[in-house]
Amino acid sequence: MNEDALLPNAEQPLIWINPGRRSGAPCFYKTRLPIDSLFDNLEDGVSLDEWLDAFPDITRVQAQAVLAHAKHAMLAGAK
Repeated sequence: MNEDALLPNAEQPLIWINPGRRSGAPCFYKTRLPIDSLFDNLEDGVSLDEWLDAFPDITRVQAQAVLAHAKHAMLAGAK
């Protein structure tokens, strides 16, 4: 298996990406749950609480940190 890419960094990984895992889909760190599950469900109107109930291996802190990371990355690109 290839080496993991860790986001935002190796000291505080939220997301891991590996071409040998889930076809390279970014996943919550130390899980096989793709990050896009969170975004797709929120986009479809599922509340964060409902999503967390469906995926008990992910904590609220993890989900909120991924959302904050995405927000920061998006806004940084707009400057």
